[in-house]
Amino acid sequence: MKISDMQKRVIANKAAHGFGMDDIGREFLYLYGEVGEAYAAYSRGKPAEELGKELADVAIYLFGIAELLGFDLENEIVNKMQINERRVYKTLPSGEVVKVESDND
Repeated sequence: MKISDMQKRVIANKAAHGFGMDDIGREFLYLYGEVGEAYAAYSRGKPAEELGKELADVAIYLFGIAELLGFDLENEIVNKMQINERRVYKTLPSGEVVKVESDND
């Protein structure tokens, strides 16, 4: 299934269950909450099945936001990955890897 199809399916499910979708800010807050739940499951060593479900919730909210805002998320991801693959990174003495600034981003 294409991501664009999943985006539409997420919105159809929200509509079928009567969820309001007119407050994008609230949708972002829900997405943030789902990321927090996924991290909590990971950091507490929850079973992989539970973590997988939390990660799926993150994707579902992200797909819904993309659809509500009119983005083809699959296309956006492909384009962004191409940008990331061309980036140059360096490793700091601390071991942290950081992007070398460029005008192409």
